[in-house]
Amino acid sequence: METAKLEGILETALYAEDLNAAEAFYGGLLGLEKISRHGGRHVFYRCGPGVLLIFNPKETAVPPPPHALPVPVHGTTGPGHACFRVSASALDFWAEKLKEAGIAIEADFRWPTGARSIYFRDPAGNSLECAEPALWGLT
Repeated sequence: METAKLEGILETALYAEDLNAAEAFYGGLLGLEKISRHGGRHVFYRCGPGVLLIFNPKETAVPPPPHALPVPVHGTTGPGHACFRVSASALDFWAEKLKEAGIAIEADFRWPTGARSIYFRDPAGNSLECAEPALWGLT
């Protein structure tokens, strides 16, 4: 059997019960381009070359009806985590923009690699990070 390499992360999922608050945060404050919203179930955003999925965990725990796509049930409890790739020169901009919006910066530090990260929360309590790609040896 031939082997193949995983090419990267196509999508990342976070969970939020209040999709209106998620839309205001991710689309409004962070400026991500909305791909679609399906009622109270989910809202999807384009983020660089990938996609950020925000699901309502109460809705994704419900099995799909017979005529729908056969996506397995999923969800989580408690806060998740996602890290946004941000250039070193843009980190101060994002830290200031978040502070001006009343979003607390929980941590702002340099890793042993020399890369800088800032941590904050979305309205659902998910832990978000903006970090330089050098954190993971990327350029």
